[in-house]
Amino acid sequence: MAFQESDYHPYDFANRRHIGPSPAEIAEMLAVVGAPSLDALIDATLPADIRQAAPLDWGPGLSEQGVLHRLREVAAQNRVLTSLIGQGYYGTVTPPVIQRNIFENPAWYTAYTPYQPEISQGRLEALLNFQTMICDLTGLDVANASLLDEATAAAEAMALAQRAATSKAGAFFVDRDCHPQTIAVIETRAAPLGWRVIVGDPFADLDPGAVFGAIFQYPGTSGHCRDFAGPIAALHGAGALACVAADPLALSILEPPGEMGADIAVGSTQRFGVPVGYGGPHAAYMAVRDPLKRAMPGRIVGVSIDARGNRAYRLSLQTREQHIRREKATSNVCTAQALLAVMASMYAVFHGPEGLRAIAQRIHRKTVRLAKGLESLGFAVEPEAFFDTITVEVGALQGVILKAAVAEGVNLRRIGATKIGISLDERSRREHTQAVWRAFGGDMRDRDLDHEYRLPETLIRRSPYLTHPIFHMNRAEAEMTRYMRRLADRDLALDRAMIPLGSCTMKLNATAEMMAVSWPEFADIHPFAPADQAAGYAELIADLGDKLCAITGYDAISMQPNSGAQGEYAGLLTIRAWHAARGEGRRDICLIPTSAHGTNPASAQMAGMKVVVVAVAANGDIDVADFRAKAEAAGDRLAACMITYPSTHGVFETNVR
Repeated sequence: MAFQESDYHPYDFANRRHIGPSPAEIAEMLAVVGAPSLDALIDATLPADIRQAAPLDWGPGLSEQGVLHRLREVAAQNRVLTSLIGQGYYGTVTPPVIQRNIFENPAWYTAYTPYQPEISQGRLEALLNFQTMICDLTGLDVANASLLDEATAAAEAMALAQRAATSKAGAFFVDRDCHPQTIAVIETRAAPLGWRVIVGDPFADLDPGAVFGAIFQYPGTSGHCRDFAGPIAALHGAGALACVAADPLALSILEPPGEMGADIAVGSTQRFGVPVGYGGPHAAYMAVRDPLKRAMPGRIVGVSIDARGNRAYRLSLQTREQHIRREKATSNVCTAQALLAVMASMYAVFHGPEGLRAIAQRIHRKTVRLAKGLESLGFAVEPEAFFDTITVEVGALQGVILKAAVAEGVNLRRIGATKIGISLDERSRREHTQAVWRAFGGDMRDRDLDHEYRLPETLIRRSPYLTHPIFHMNRAEAEMTRYMRRLADRDLALDRAMIPLGSCTMKLNATAEMMAVSWPEFADIHPFAPADQAAGYAELIADLGDKLCAITGYDAISMQPNSGAQGEYAGLLTIRAWHAARGEGRRDICLIPTSAHGTNPASAQMAGMKVVVVAVAANGDIDVADFRAKAEAAGDRLAACMITYPSTHGVFETNVR
């Protein structure tokens, strides 16, 4: 029997599955707007002189199955070893109930920023749980709903300290035992603003009168657990503020920063069930004393009542100071790592205080057994008191031991020329301990059942935490599933309806794209793993970089910024460095239209530039005459201009050229 050949492609990933509208729906919409075709609509929308002359040529598109097959090939190029590198990134166990119901659930990963509380009650409650968790663990009064990463949070703490301290000193002190990436970001942020960064030993090199603030790592990147109450008191005596970068899991058994007198605490909640994922994203945190809450970057969820008098959540304090202070702002942060903060908060709900304490104690006992074994082999292990990280002096054997460890399937941390760092975590097992011993030349079995502790007695935590009933609910999987479902039902996400809002917030990523995020080949690669273990990541990054260069017309792309505002800042720093390299460091004026997003002038100020505001016409277009006049007035001090394109009004302006 004859039949008509179908031209329907059931596996057309882009056009049929991802974009959404069917050909019939597209035709109906075109009829409503009076356009004969999509090409005609684009011709009427985009000025011809700014359009690309030829389409992008990346070859034919792939089906969903083709995409997943290709991703499997790329993932296979990554080699997943057990990474005991530490340095702020640790193995963690994501409870399956959280992975399935939060991490892989579009009800959570496609929801829009919770500006409208009436359609965001679920996420707002989960984020309030996050804030409560952070306040309890740090011993401070107020926490925000997360920041981008620990290093950025530390730099934000420096800026907060400079703004709030009574000291007029021009330097900031950094504990040399901070993670190297934290020190690097702080130095980068301080340079354009003329703040001097002093890196040293807080107990030997800190001059409280010479700084407006200081940051200490707790526990330190080398493993030290120190009581910073003395240095903090000295800072307060000089009118400076103190920040502690603290591991929240360690705080379940160690004295919290607030009890040491710290004004600010920052850190990462990555090890609360969020995979390392080659460096992120992860939810950082910031907590402060109550008087500092209005200077804290980010957003804060609070409890209110609705029109019927019922308990309700809302963004009760959203500093977003760049929208008010603009070029006077000290921060350009206007976002959060909400999905990862939700995961971390659910990890705390899932385990409760008893669970967190038990996990921390188990990790510490494993580290003690590891240290005892290395000491029995004749190696010097430091420090004497630690939580989960030790540093081993190995002399000229460093390279041999690191290579032997890789052969055993373990990555260790190279420190200087003669030391090796080792950090254990929730996923560490006896076979990992024995593999490390073998790499160091030992052949022992991990049979030590002695519950020995090497925590400093004076820093053992005695105060309660996670006392709210939500952290004491029935933790059966069924109850957890129902709780997360109840919260999801109070939100509006793309699994329920279209969200007709613009801005820079992530829209719907195709499921086929999201699946790979959970694969171990991508999720379990440590950011400081040897490059030859991350060849798949390198291919992905290079391929995306090439495509972005083709789209934008630039020669190179940086994948480092983890938000739009951070991208602005990185671009402005690049411009600043380019001028300096050409001997034109005097160029410091940035032209920005009044219609620009508030992060634009904030980023320019943070990059050490002076913002000159350009007028806009009634329809939102840039006033070219005013732009030209301001540029001429700036003369040889003109460094850059920042233009949102299309404009905040959604228009592709023809006069941008």
